[in-house]
Amino acid sequence: MYSDTGGDGPVVVLLHGVLMNGSLWDEVVDGLRDSYRCIVPELPFGAHRTPMPDDAELDLESLAKLIAEFLVELDLHDVTLACNDWGGAQLVVSPGGSDRVANLVLISCEAFDNYPPGLPGRLLCLNASLPGGTFLTSQLLRPRWIRHLPLTCGNMTQKWVPNDQFMSWIHPLRHNRKIRRDLDKYLRNVPTKGQLLEWAEQQRSFQGRVLIVWASDDKLMPPAHAERLAEHFDNSELVWVDDSRTLIPIDQPEVLTTHLRKFLDSPSL
Repeated sequence: MYSDTGGDGPVVVLLHGVLMNGSLWDEVVDGLRDSYRCIVPELPFGAHRTPMPDDAELDLESLAKLIAEFLVELDLHDVTLACNDWGGAQLVVSPGGSDRVANLVLISCEAFDNYPPGLPGRLLCLNASLPGGTFLTSQLLRPRWIRHLPLTCGNMTQKWVPNDQFMSWIHPLRHNRKIRRDLDKYLRNVPTKGQLLEWAEQQRSFQGRVLIVWASDDKLMPPAHAERLAEHFDNSELVWVDDSRTLIPIDQPEVLTTHLRKFLDSPSL
């Protein structure tokens, strides 16, 4: 499933992270839709409403291939591919990925060997390795005071995700065992640090424009990684966002939209 604003404008594909859905991007899409065609796929990260086929492979590399196939299926070209929290967009532009991506936007996301990110990411993967662990995670995140702890989701935002929105994110995980199965497939297949760094080196071959938007006070995605990414790609620009944590589309949607429009409207860096 995916949402699509339609229109003839340049295409922007926006990717969300684990335990989220496309509503992460709602305010950003509202700020871009007058000039751009915004497409938001629903990724199988636990907040998706339709389970994947039983035999679907959902490790990191397979998901990158699915996104590349998605661009082909919709016959999209010269795409600006953006991701927040999840760093899979970088794999999509790796050798053997997709030649349909013209621009890449990395917004406070996993990079290099920061995968899973921080202690919350590692605990999420640990729970997924235990029988019933992912179901337990979905139940534990219901009370606000628990989800706002640093060990869970507390370091994801400054403002906190609105309660109705967050509950919509974990509802499928709580009520559908096949949704939990999908997320477990992803969380139980963590690449080695060596493989992650090898992939990161391969991504340097991407010749399109790259915008890196990073929260200056990010607790999960090291700001030092933003600087490394800026050196990593030949045609890159780095901008910092204050008063935000990882989920910049939640904390600072207007600031993010301004940076995106400036980048998209510029013919070159």
